[in-house]
Amino acid sequence: MKHYFLLLLLIGCFASGRAESGWKAHWINTERCQSTTNTWLAFRKTVHIDKVPQTLTARIAADSKYWLWINGRLVVFEGGLKRGPSPYGTYYDPVEITPYLQNGENTIAVLVWHFGKSGFSHMNSGLAALLFEATAPGIEIVSDKSWQCIVYDAYQSTEAPHPNFRLPESNIRFDARMEMSGWNLPGYTGSMPNAEIVSSAEGAPFGKLVRRPIPLWKDSGLKPYVDVRRSAAGDTLYCRLPYNSQVTPYLKVEAPAGKVIHIRTDNYEGGSQYNVRAEYITRDGVQEYESYGWMNGHEMQYILPEGVKVLDVKFRETGYDTEFTGSFSCNDPFMNELWKRSARTLYITMRDSYMDCPDRERAQWWGDEVNELGEAFYALSPSSHKLALKGIHELMNWQREDGVIFAPVPAGNWRKELPLQMLASVGWYGFYTQYYYSGDSSFVADVYDRMYRYLHKVWQVDKSGLVIGRGGDWSWGDWGENIDMDVLANCWYYLALKAEKAFALQLGKTTDAEENSRMMYSIEKCFDTKFWTGSDYRSPGYKGETDDRAQAMAVVSGLASADKYPILAKVLKKEHHASPYMEKYVLEALFQMNEPMLALERIKQRYTRMMNYTEYTTLFEGWGIGSDGFGGGTINHAWSGGPLTLLSQKVCGIEPTSPGFRSFKVCPQMGTLTDASATVDTHFGKIEVSLKRKGKKIQVVLSVPEGTTAEVPVSKNRMERLESGKHSFVIPVL
Repeated sequence: MKHYFLLLLLIGCFASGRAESGWKAHWINTERCQSTTNTWLAFRKTVHIDKVPQTLTARIAADSKYWLWINGRLVVFEGGLKRGPSPYGTYYDPVEITPYLQNGENTIAVLVWHFGKSGFSHMNSGLAALLFEATAPGIEIVSDKSWQCIVYDAYQSTEAPHPNFRLPESNIRFDARMEMSGWNLPGYTGSMPNAEIVSSAEGAPFGKLVRRPIPLWKDSGLKPYVDVRRSAAGDTLYCRLPYNSQVTPYLKVEAPAGKVIHIRTDNYEGGSQYNVRAEYITRDGVQEYESYGWMNGHEMQYILPEGVKVLDVKFRETGYDTEFTGSFSCNDPFMNELWKRSARTLYITMRDSYMDCPDRERAQWWGDEVNELGEAFYALSPSSHKLALKGIHELMNWQREDGVIFAPVPAGNWRKELPLQMLASVGWYGFYTQYYYSGDSSFVADVYDRMYRYLHKVWQVDKSGLVIGRGGDWSWGDWGENIDMDVLANCWYYLALKAEKAFALQLGKTTDAEENSRMMYSIEKCFDTKFWTGSDYRSPGYKGETDDRAQAMAVVSGLASADKYPILAKVLKKEHHASPYMEKYVLEALFQMNEPMLALERIKQRYTRMMNYTEYTTLFEGWGIGSDGFGGGTINHAWSGGPLTLLSQKVCGIEPTSPGFRSFKVCPQMGTLTDASATVDTHFGKIEVSLKRKGKKIQVVLSVPEGTTAEVPVSKNRMERLESGKHSFVIPVL
């Protein structure tokens, strides 16, 4: 068993990107550095280049984040990824630096922020340091003792309250009286000692270096706020952002020395927890400052002491490098706004990984990610696909010694399993959807054996073949009440076996596929016998109200036969227990049962209260805020965006029929809608569909990308194939 786990760890070091060896650079810092929480280091190096090459890629790593300038120009704003491609690895960034170089002398400056603590999204190495390497014929720029490095004492920690324990980031205080003005520019004459070598490139505690598998952040540059208003007392600026976004705040003020400006967003206590904030201590005179730790919210707040004159305030939005190339619209403004807010919520939960929320935790909970990755295929450009791929490798690389997988990962202070979330993750809506919708199967061989171990060694079935429920470390099926865990466990397990079978066939593991077929057949044969009461699905011994989630999962898993659909539709019309997380599957079940009118009606029933908060551009963790939010949940949880997927996928009917949308179908379920349109961006190009319903006919205009084919229903029992190009035709309402 020990040997097996060591093998898994070794594999994990090389997954989620490419691990490389042969580094000439060393990890460096300064003798004074103690690698304490919230440590900031400034690095400089002057190099001579006779002739700038056509290309020069720097490989840069830091625990935890860095900012890079070359010859005074900003090259990277917040580089680095939170640590943890595996428990024993570190990401590095490839950065093309040629455009910033010049013949002759070049000044390289790097600011490093060491979190110095673990959290739900980061594994602390315990060592603040930088690794930098850029080599080409005649050029060798490597981090070593020739670099200069100093602890940047102007960066400090605030007093309490501090961010909650889930966050590895600290509040940032900057004391401008200790600023090293111009340290990152050519010609700086201040004193900086030479660096110290603290580790070889892949030595402890950093481990294997793994190439960054996602793009560097998109950077908007500094922009003015949408609106700025001053409090009645004059001591606070309320600066409206265009939408809930990931931003760093900027200010320009004139002030005497020693004044403390407090900076935070309206989401500072999002999720009933303290999140990140910032402080700026002025020097004398006119001064500018941008706090580099990103925050999120709809409004930035600058709390000003007496004697401070504000000359300007701005913000910089950064985030995952993708575009809103998907779209949906229809004749119902409510659905349009819901799709829009879902897309905005999806984007704000993307950065180093998919997050449950960008404030309270910033953690890669995989129950959330399963919903998020599905939404991305309908809302965003294909560059978004890489984020879930990164998450898949991380999830499996962190598998515990006992075979259990858990989330969130990376994590330095969490190792607990939520069994149903893990089944959802490795199953049909998680791993398989990521493969099938993206067309990228590169991860399958890497994770298969660990996936098999989890499903067949950790999970067990009884004599009938039904799965034996597991409490794990946290027996959680959803927020809310009336959760029928045994029904849900069998549905999620069945879908996990279904995904694993497909992967086994893909890898030529026919014996495994046959084993899965037998196990799935056993569940199919015994499911109704144990759980069907004649009026609903219910576990023996379950005493709660009928669980809408359980009925829905029986439908979407395929375990509920079509003859039960009329009964189950009535149940789903009556029962409303699911949180926004599981509501996605309830709504999908209604579409699967060909009940689009009921599905659209239920969307309005469930989401109206949330949508009535017109001041917000994002969706909530629960159905409301405070007591309506399952313990005061956050206002930005993309697991609530299931309607985005379904409006594009079911209402407009766009679904792949082969990996990556090389072939797809358009089978709309418009319900009461009369007009609807959608765009889906694929690696082949954009699928565009426009629908107009009149009576029992739908006028369709469809654009089929080059290299793909589409299928459309010409009758209840017949599909017609369309080649690439633009098509206009009429189909029946089915």
